[in-house]
Amino acid sequence: MRYARWRNLVDEPGERRSHTIATPRGGGIGIVAALLFAQGLLAWQVPESRAFLLPTAVGLTLVAAIGWVDDHRSLSPWLRLVVHAVAAVLLSWAVYEISGDALAACLAFGLALALINIWNFMDGIDGIAALQAVVVAIAYAWLTGDVVARWLALALAVSAAGFLPFNLPMGGRGKARIFLGDVGSGALGYALAMPMALMLVRDPRPATWVLMLVPPSAFLLDAALTLSSRMLRGERWWTPHVEHAYQRWVRRIGSHRTVTLTYAAWAAAGGVLASVIRETGIALIIAVSFAWFSGGGIAWMRLRRR
Repeated sequence: MRYARWRNLVDEPGERRSHTIATPRGGGIGIVAALLFAQGLLAWQVPESRAFLLPTAVGLTLVAAIGWVDDHRSLSPWLRLVVHAVAAVLLSWAVYEISGDALAACLAFGLALALINIWNFMDGIDGIAALQAVVVAIAYAWLTGDVVARWLALALAVSAAGFLPFNLPMGGRGKARIFLGDVGSGALGYALAMPMALMLVRDPRPATWVLMLVPPSAFLLDAALTLSSRMLRGERWWTPHVEHAYQRWVRRIGSHRTVTLTYAAWAAAGGVLASVIRETGIALIIAVSFAWFSGGGIAWMRLRRR
C-alpha cells in the first residue's frame, strides 16, 4: 500500500468505477508471490509434477507481470491479450506434456485465456474476485482426485483468503484498503485454470467439463452475457464500464459486501451441487447443470432490468 501511494497507483472514483473513494491498487502481487512459492514447494516435494508446474509458473509470472506493468501505465488491450495467449500456450503445453492429449491441451488453452479475462472483467467491487476465487478453489479441491490439483487449489484458496481482510472489510461500514489490480485479477483466473486443467486430464469425460463450470457459473454468466450484450449494441466492449449485473446491483443497494457475499454463496452452492451429482449419469449432470445455468441467466436478466 505504501508503494502504491508512492507511485500513485491509485484508482480514483468515476462514472466507470463502482467505488467512491480513491484506493491503492496492485495488492494482488502478494497473492502471486504466495502462489509461486507454493508451486516451487510442490515441485520440490513432488518431483513428478515438475513437467506441469514449471511451465505454468512461467505462465503465471507472465500474466502477473503484464498486469503489474498495466497497473503502472495503461497498456494496449491487444498487447495484454498476446501475453495472456502466450501464458495459455504454456498451460496447454504442460497439459500435453503430462497427458499426450491434444484435445485436453486445446481445452486448457481456451480455459486459461477465458478465465484470465473473466476475472479481470469481474474485479469491480470490494472483495468479489478474491472471495470468488477462494470459494471456487475450495470446490475444486473437494471435487478433484488429483493430488497436485488439490494442493494447487488449496494454495490458491489460502493465498486469496490472506488478501481478503485488506480488500473486503467485514466490520462496520469500512471500504477496501487496497485493490487487486490487474496483477492480481488476471493471475487469479490463470491460477484457477491450472487445477481445472489437471482435473480434465485425470478424468476426460464430458461430465468433468460440465461439472467444472458449475462453481464459477456466476462469474461465467455475468461476464459472458454482459460482454455479448455490449457487442450486440456495438459498444467498445474492451473498455472499462459498470454494466455487469453485480455493478448495477451495487448501484441500487449501495453495498459491496452484500453483492460479494451473494456471488460467493452462489459459487458455494454450485460446488455442493457438483459434488452431489458428479457420480450420476451424464444425462442427469447435463440436465441439472442446464437448469442451474438457466436459473443464473434469469437472475442476470432480472438484475439488469432493475
